[in-house]
Amino acid sequence: MTMHETSPVEVQAAATKDERLYLASQWRLMWWKFLDHRLAVFSSCVLILFYVVAVFCEFIAPSSPSQRAKERSYAPPQRIRILHEGRVHRPFVYDQIQHRDPETLRLYYTPDKETRLPIRFFVKGDPYKLWGLIPMERHLFGLGHVETVDENGAKTTEVARFNLMGADRLGRDLFSRIIYGSRISLSIGLVGVFLSLVLGVVIGGLSGYYGGTLDTIIQRFIEILRSFPQIPLWMSLSAAMPATWSQLTVYFFMTVILAFIGWTALARVVRGKILSLREEDYALAARVAGRKEFSILMRHLMPGFMSHIIVSVTLQIPAMIIAETSLSFLRLGLRPPTISWGVLLQDAQSISAIRLYPWLLWPIAFVIVAVLMFNFMGDGLRDAADPYSH
Repeated sequence: MTMHETSPVEVQAAATKDERLYLASQWRLMWWKFLDHRLAVFSSCVLILFYVVAVFCEFIAPSSPSQRAKERSYAPPQRIRILHEGRVHRPFVYDQIQHRDPETLRLYYTPDKETRLPIRFFVKGDPYKLWGLIPMERHLFGLGHVETVDENGAKTTEVARFNLMGADRLGRDLFSRIIYGSRISLSIGLVGVFLSLVLGVVIGGLSGYYGGTLDTIIQRFIEILRSFPQIPLWMSLSAAMPATWSQLTVYFFMTVILAFIGWTALARVVRGKILSLREEDYALAARVAGRKEFSILMRHLMPGFMSHIIVSVTLQIPAMIIAETSLSFLRLGLRPPTISWGVLLQDAQSISAIRLYPWLLWPIAFVIVAVLMFNFMGDGLRDAADPYSH
């Protein structure tokens, strides 16, 4: 056998692969094409990790996000170490000693190398309720409890504070607050996109399928909405929220605002696809067979471009996250004590705060990573939407 000849085993394998591709459904072909996009698969895994962290944020955060400690005000991140006095130890951090500059009155910290605090997993810490229902004290990791002696010589046991990414003005652990904020910032994108999906598919589908006067009215309404500058529209709608509203009401209203603005683009896409598909033979056959119009729209026309809807929705989620972050950063969206990435960035609005306490910008890193991962996953879904392309 020469090097250019193909063995029978290779021929059989190629034939089996071609047969598998020929018999596979459209969704299975899309799935195989998506798996070939390694960056999209990696991004999907990162996003799954993000949402797992958001779901179990109470357990994963090392401390309570509202726990204040004046001796930790603007404490810098604690460096995780494994070497102490030239010997290898389990991962630990040094305690921090607070000082105040007598001239500038600025707080600064030095590591207390006499106090070595080992990092432990599944330790008891600040009590919490998982999902607001199950009382628990165990955290994924932390420093556990330490014994302290006050000025009178009395010994007390308290939770050792671990500031992996530093602390804010009130001494609250920034990493724990970022973990808690992921639940709001990531879920508001899903809820807002879901509402946009319902509005865009229903209104755009009706506009494209029936046409005529209904199509004209809907399209003119969409054009009016899209003619407003987005930022002033967000600001005006957000400013309409009374200060007396509860945080749950504000959260719900924020999702409605984002959905109210975001559905128009999807409705245009759905309308265009319906216009091109409603005259296809299978749609006409269904109409002749006596199918109801709503059934034709949902069971025959929608599946023809469902992959494009999935891609559009995937790319809208990061836009929702950025919108919430921007509004909250400008103090026009969610407000403290609600915790979101945008609310956390309110502490970094001044140049002096950024210069002196740069760790306050950590929430930006999480926003950037989440948005990039959604965009990369959207690119993979866009390629997978056409599994027959090369």
